[in-house]
Amino acid sequence: MRGGATETKVHYKGTGEDFLVFVDSKEDYNKWVGDKSTPLAQVVSGFEVFTTHSHGAQGRYETASKSTLENEFGSTDPEDAIKQILEKGTLQESTMAERQGRKNDSNGEFIMRGGGMNHS
Repeated sequence: MRGGATETKVHYKGTGEDFLVFVDSKEDYNKWVGDKSTPLAQVVSGFEVFTTHSHGAQGRYETASKSTLENEFGSTDPEDAIKQILEKGTLQESTMAERQGRKNDSNGEFIMRGGGMNHS
């Protein structure tokens, strides 16, 4: 993801896990909420459900297993879980910070001087 880009996701606090679905934009999400005939493909950024293992919306993202989906949403179909998360979850937007510093951290100058190795 590029610096300065907006990350838009829907967080759902389940009974034992926290779930996330990434959406293309707040506008697309709101359009779907108001009109469920809007295809999910125009709303979500991929048909994947992520879990953070009860670490809220900021934890480490892992793809939710079929058994986790079944236990929480009553279906192993990610699309069913996505619909429930979009309906019951909370929209969250965050802007990724601009990248600071050098773009290439190869230490070219250090390598050019021999890399500090002893060449005896």
